[in-house]
Amino acid sequence: METLIIKKKDEAQIIVDCEPGVARELSDFFTFFVPGYKFMPAYKNRIWDGKIRLYDTRTKTLPGGLIAYIREFCDAREYNLLFEISDYGLAGEVDETDMSFINDYTYTVNGEIVEPYDYQIDAVRYGLNNKRGILLSPTASGKSLIIYSYVRWFLDNSDKDILLVVPTTSLVEQMYSDFADYSSKDSNFSVDCCHKIYSGKDRNDTNNRVVITTWQSIYKLPKQWFNRFGMVIGDEAHNFKAKSLTTILTNCTEAEYRFGLTGTLDGTQTHKLVLEGLFGPVYKVITTKQLMDNDTVAKLDIKVLVLKYKDEYRKYVNKTKYQEEVDFIVGYQSRNAFIKNLVLDLDGNSLILYNYVEKHGKPLYNLISEHISNDRKLFFVSGAVDVDTREQIRAITEKEKNAIIVASLGTFSTGINIRNLHNVIFASPSKSQIKVLQSIGRGLRKADDGRNTTLYDLADDLQWKKRKNYTLEHAGVRITLYTKEHFDYKIYEVDLP
Repeated sequence: METLIIKKKDEAQIIVDCEPGVARELSDFFTFFVPGYKFMPAYKNRIWDGKIRLYDTRTKTLPGGLIAYIREFCDAREYNLLFEISDYGLAGEVDETDMSFINDYTYTVNGEIVEPYDYQIDAVRYGLNNKRGILLSPTASGKSLIIYSYVRWFLDNSDKDILLVVPTTSLVEQMYSDFADYSSKDSNFSVDCCHKIYSGKDRNDTNNRVVITTWQSIYKLPKQWFNRFGMVIGDEAHNFKAKSLTTILTNCTEAEYRFGLTGTLDGTQTHKLVLEGLFGPVYKVITTKQLMDNDTVAKLDIKVLVLKYKDEYRKYVNKTKYQEEVDFIVGYQSRNAFIKNLVLDLDGNSLILYNYVEKHGKPLYNLISEHISNDRKLFFVSGAVDVDTREQIRAITEKEKNAIIVASLGTFSTGINIRNLHNVIFASPSKSQIKVLQSIGRGLRKADDGRNTTLYDLADDLQWKKRKNYTLEHAGVRITLYTKEHFDYKIYEVDLP
């Protein structure tokens, strides 16, 4: 009977020692096509076969977070499995009695003392017991408080430092701000121990024990720079699949504790395994539906507005490719006028999410600005708006009752939380599970007035005879997702002039 021996290379990778024939089997087991590979230039130019291989047969290395899958591989083939390592995300050192350290911290939110929810404490317990993992917890569930608890515990129990990686500059500032908020009445912690790194900020070495950074700012740094970190945390971890991000996590060879937090995965096996390899197994903290049922976040009402087009436009779109169809939709004046009328008629703070700055975002903003009343505030956000201005817009909106934000999906679909957001409008078609769920999360923080959040999902019906148009099919994917997540939704038909 064949035998596989698991050895520890470092905190990022394991070595799976086995015979060459078994190594080939193992390589096949951990080989997957990348979603959309057929459309990628490297595949089209025959430079790459479209596959990602997680087990390296030359070095016999495998990302450490996939150690549980080795058991599955061996059980299916009745191979022997021997471990030369004992504590590698397989056994914990913190039992339930040790969780009393949570009681030593004074948590505050907006200056008011609060207690962590049970599911947040359970998430902290799971992470510290297992030392690694992907924590699947939806937007507005308090992921940053879970991260803060990890940071506090590690600072008290290790002499190594902490690397906290986020995808955007806005999230660097927001995480720093959240830490300051949580500790505002706790004399045993100061946010001054945190150092921020992103474009325009100091990238030099620092003695601060916590580094909060964008991945773009550090992925080219020499490998030795990462040796100081004993804990690495990736917020919005669904972004951690690019080669540069993989490099960061692999370079953190001394990081015994490694956690990824995200509200959603993209639903593909490849994406899940890449992330699990970097961080560890998936642990579901709580669902959005449970948060709503517990009255932790705002209730969500979804209104799918199916926009019906005249036959002449249906015939035209029937002959177009996907991008041509999208260009027609975002440039159609009657559709933009409908969005303008919709948002001006809504009561409360509203967020319009668009995908194309020049073709859609700016025209929408200009159209709304021509008709908005003087007593309402209107903001425009794109990638060109600097991080400080975005933060100011977010802060101002939280104090308003009837403001409108026209924002790009790239800047406001991930990680940005706005309290007192009553309406969200999907102005651009999308079928990405991550984008949809992250965008929904923008409106789930409970408003001060206790009102529910309403999502207006625009679906464009341009089907002609038996052929459905691309974006209508994408709307079908979103509706399937709403059903899967147990969201309440209703469908309405709207005739466009």
